[in-house]
Amino acid sequence: MQKYGNQITPASLKENLSILASDAFEGRETGKRGQKIAAAFIRAHFEELGLAGPVNGSYYQPVELYTSIPTEIYVKAGQTRFNNFEDIVYYGSADTGGEVSLPVVFAGKGRVEDFDQLNVEGKAVILQAGAGGNSRGVVKLANERKAKMVFLYNPNAEEFKQLVQQFKSFASGGRLSLEKPEANPQNAGVFFISADVAAKALNSTADKLNKAADEDAKKKPLKKVKPSTLVYKTTMDVKVLKSDNVLGYMEGTDKKDELVIITSHYDHIGKKASGEGDLINNGADDDGSGTVSVMELAKVFAQAKKDGKGPRRSILFMTVTGEEKGLLGSDYYTQHPVFPLANTVVDLNIDMVGRRDPQHKDSAPYVYVIGSDKLSTELHNLSEATNKTYTNLIFDYTYNDQNHPERLYYRSDHWNFAKNNIPIIFYFDGIHEDYHQPSDEVDKIEFDLLTKRAQTVFYVAWEIANRDQRIMPDKK
Repeated sequence: MQKYGNQITPASLKENLSILASDAFEGRETGKRGQKIAAAFIRAHFEELGLAGPVNGSYYQPVELYTSIPTEIYVKAGQTRFNNFEDIVYYGSADTGGEVSLPVVFAGKGRVEDFDQLNVEGKAVILQAGAGGNSRGVVKLANERKAKMVFLYNPNAEEFKQLVQQFKSFASGGRLSLEKPEANPQNAGVFFISADVAAKALNSTADKLNKAADEDAKKKPLKKVKPSTLVYKTTMDVKVLKSDNVLGYMEGTDKKDELVIITSHYDHIGKKASGEGDLINNGADDDGSGTVSVMELAKVFAQAKKDGKGPRRSILFMTVTGEEKGLLGSDYYTQHPVFPLANTVVDLNIDMVGRRDPQHKDSAPYVYVIGSDKLSTELHNLSEATNKTYTNLIFDYTYNDQNHPERLYYRSDHWNFAKNNIPIIFYFDGIHEDYHQPSDEVDKIEFDLLTKRAQTVFYVAWEIANRDQRIMPDKK
């Protein structure tokens, strides 16, 4: 086994990454030309190794995505119209099919005691956004009380301006989903509005609204803000975007019906719309590093098979699309698996493994290991044992806590397997200053460290693919 692990080399990883993360691939944005060039590059590699195309003979699993691009969106308060990305921001994909006129009430900070003062059923409701703009809880409560539309205003004008800019940069190009957006869906989305719009809509002032929101609920201050009427319209241009997962399949020997999956996402965030300097986000680490690791693992397993040492279990080497748009490619695969999920033993997911984060600036070789113990103690123990035997990396479990603020257990493609009770390990190098920046370039990759991490995954995959007993999830 070590003979093949040693065939994973910095030179080979660098050769592939220098191509995949070059400007020619235009940042590999889902559905764009650069992503399709990257898919062809990976497919050619799998074909050259003699892997099978498992999707009716093809290496591509087509993934059809829907993009909802906002067109005409506005809110009217009295005779004044407020347009999207100016005084308001719409977050959602609903198309109202025309203007909607609703009675609107003020529900303060959206606490239970605020809603208890009012009847919001079938109405629009205006709420003061929470600190830092985290208002999921209040929106949920408004929906539970059957409000038809939620308008969140931020009392801090500067914060609201920043929010508008953030939304403008990522929402104006459209949101992608696997499901075709419905007209007038149950979840109609949310409007973020300025304090001035909130005041105008309720025939009041921002100061009076803030005061009412801060007052003791027992005094029923919200009843003093008179209800009004609000008109809004959301129009979406829905387009189909075609993309692909790229799959290379190696059939096993005596346990070929059982499957080991090794994943990475090969998409990235594409080009910046405007500005000066380097506008292409090449994503050398995110996730060029994981993708070339999968390609390299496929190469050494193919060599082992050629030497008569093929794996007992089958292996699917899969690079997925749409991770940056919401884990869409892996979500599609688990909804439309090429091989039964019941026969899938494990997913080893590699997403960002070519760098160090600031916390490990002077550390010995390390990798963050996430999720190994979540579903299978057996998998966790095997992972620890193979590392001690072969590569001896420091395994950092900081992000393994499901309640860690970064919530990384839920943020890469392994999650779509984990939620189907398939044991997973997620390998990760941490969050560094070049994350999602044009500066995430090949010259910053530590190829010796990348090699060691890829070897770590190889030894785990080899052990799982060749052991007598299948790795199983713990009994619930």
